[in-house]
Amino acid sequence: MERENCNRLAEFRQLRKDIRGSDKHLIVGIDVAKERHNAFFGTATGETLYRRLIFDNDKDGFERLLLQAEAMKVQHGLKKVVFGLEPTANYHKPLGEYLIKNGYAVVLVATDAVKKNRSLLDGRWDKNDKKDPANVADLISQGKCLFYEHPRHEVRDLRNLLSFQRKLKKLEHSTRMRIRNHLVAQYFPEMDTCCNWGVNEGLAIVKSCLDPAAISALQYDEFLRKIQTRGVTLAQQRRLSTVWQRAFKSMGCECGLSVEYEARMMVKILEQLRMSIADTQQQIKTICEKFSEYEYLLSIPGFGPDISAKALGAIGYPFRFDNASQVLKLVGLDLSASRSGKNSNNITPSISKKGKSELRYALYQAALIASSKDKHFIAYFTNKLRGREKEKGIKTKMRVKLSAKMMIIAWTLMKKKEFFDPKYLNME
Repeated sequence: MERENCNRLAEFRQLRKDIRGSDKHLIVGIDVAKERHNAFFGTATGETLYRRLIFDNDKDGFERLLLQAEAMKVQHGLKKVVFGLEPTANYHKPLGEYLIKNGYAVVLVATDAVKKNRSLLDGRWDKNDKKDPANVADLISQGKCLFYEHPRHEVRDLRNLLSFQRKLKKLEHSTRMRIRNHLVAQYFPEMDTCCNWGVNEGLAIVKSCLDPAAISALQYDEFLRKIQTRGVTLAQQRRLSTVWQRAFKSMGCECGLSVEYEARMMVKILEQLRMSIADTQQQIKTICEKFSEYEYLLSIPGFGPDISAKALGAIGYPFRFDNASQVLKLVGLDLSASRSGKNSNNITPSISKKGKSELRYALYQAALIASSKDKHFIAYFTNKLRGREKEKGIKTKMRVKLSAKMMIIAWTLMKKKEFFDPKYLNME
């Protein structure tokens, strides 16, 4: 699968070089939808061969598309067919995989490029499903398209689980915030500042005894038994004692049966989400262990199982990148600036912040840990700061640069299948 993906990448690069003005290519631009797709058939010279084909998002529809493409190819003496898709949620993926498995060239066009090119076709911004396939085909004829990556199953499984994990964490956070900002803030606001929400003591109170009036009616020992807290540390005892004392003077709203029911259910949902997140993390680790590159990433200081999995999923097949700048663009750590006017030479570029923001944040955290804990990274980071210590925000800037270097190191180790060596810090 990786060799096939590498061959497709080489063919894509050659396609971008040859497509402009080509008299050999049939270009099929497809506007992807949920149930029915629209296709446009044309040439790289701008000739329209078949203006609009509407086909269903099922096997019969896909076969109809291929039949029409082969007919156009034979009728007009064309040698190659390239299909172009605009990514629309996940609706384009079944069609893309079907075409790739049948040996056809498939490319993507960026949504932003489609939007900008729309107004260039006829001077209007009007969006129309009938015109969008022609817009896609026009971009492909200019070579303004992207590679459609179709990695092996393990990479796709890893990416799917990482995406699922992100969604679970968002749900966990939103549920936790609803408990604090809706239930606690309304019915026992004094409890919020004296509970450690990183452990279960706060949730135990919300679940079993949210009403301050009910807490104040209990003795302290009865309160502890009611929330079923075991193995209480001294710090927890102080916090729980503070909660019990504040219940006597609470100004929270009056609780009812509906509030108690909602509190129990919200805590139950939160506990289930946390269990699901833990199970998902274990599943991600199991998949990562199938990759030989995983242990090499773990050898980088600051790279734990989480960031190693994210880096592994983002890079996938390391040989699909030709140089380090392409890897940095993947996570938005490439430099860019708006250089115009008299002061264009004095503009300081900044990172583009495009690409995978979650991985970019994780890399910064890895750089922060490595520059504080590992002796080689501490020496490297200190050397970079020498002479610039008093500059505003210089430590943050240098850690961003260090995170970019760590991304390049991760890519290099995956290619070479080597463990981390401090010599990579001094390589440019």
